[in-house]
Amino acid sequence: MAPPKDIDGSASVPAFYGKELRFRREQAGLTLQQTVEGSFYGASYLSEIERATRRMPVDLARHVDRLLSTDGFFERRCEDVRNARRGGHAQYFERVLEAEKHARTIEEWCPALIPGLLQTAAYARAVVRATHPLAPDEEVEGKVGARIERAALFEDDHRAPRYWVILSESLIRQPILPHREMTEQWQSIAALARRRRIITQVLPWNCGAHPFMLGTAMLMDFDDAPPLVYTESLHSGDTLDDPALVAEYRTSYDLLRAAALPPKASLALIEEAAEDDRDGARHP
Repeated sequence: MAPPKDIDGSASVPAFYGKELRFRREQAGLTLQQTVEGSFYGASYLSEIERATRRMPVDLARHVDRLLSTDGFFERRCEDVRNARRGGHAQYFERVLEAEKHARTIEEWCPALIPGLLQTAAYARAVVRATHPLAPDEEVEGKVGARIERAALFEDDHRAPRYWVILSESLIRQPILPHREMTEQWQSIAALARRRRIITQVLPWNCGAHPFMLGTAMLMDFDDAPPLVYTESLHSGDTLDDPALVAEYRTSYDLLRAAALPPKASLALIEEAAEDDRDGARHP
């Protein structure tokens, strides 16, 4: 077996963190598998932390500190790594930003907006400008660029997650962009669905009471880590990992999915919206 590739610890804060983790682990004579035993994470998860491609969760950092007798070093440095990774995103979003790159499945419900992973630049710019009306242009463009970069995960044939989104029909009935730009937004979503990169359902505007009338949810499952749920409000967000709470969100999402239109009918509705917006039929 070839020796593991050396890590350039000077490249970034996460790289320094990962190199130190590997050094301490190998100094203790432990394999990746031996190191994660007793935690909720797999050996591949720890390997990716060492290679600076994945963040260190606080509970795993505490586990490693206890095992390697590192006096809380890795737990204390978690915040440094998080700050280095965040880029143009809010602090509360950094855990999701990392997790979605490694998720096996992502399921999302965002009733008031098209979710960030699906937004075109024009749509993202309108949203950012509306929520940060006094922000300078360079800050807005930084946030837009960071949001658009997230969609690159749909282009990775080997690591793309199964993404299942439920959209409210109100997004079609109340567009936030001019005809041409709204057409491009719906065409972008339809193209991803046609390429079988995503599964899309639409919740009818007249469906009545349904099990997810309050809040948003992004549910993520992994091969080597426990599931997560991310919920967001205007200026804050929470990442939840409590098993009982995650299970409740799972039940609510599954019931919501049952109330939505089937994927085929939903795609037809989205493509119809793109045609209507292109022709200017949906709004004056």
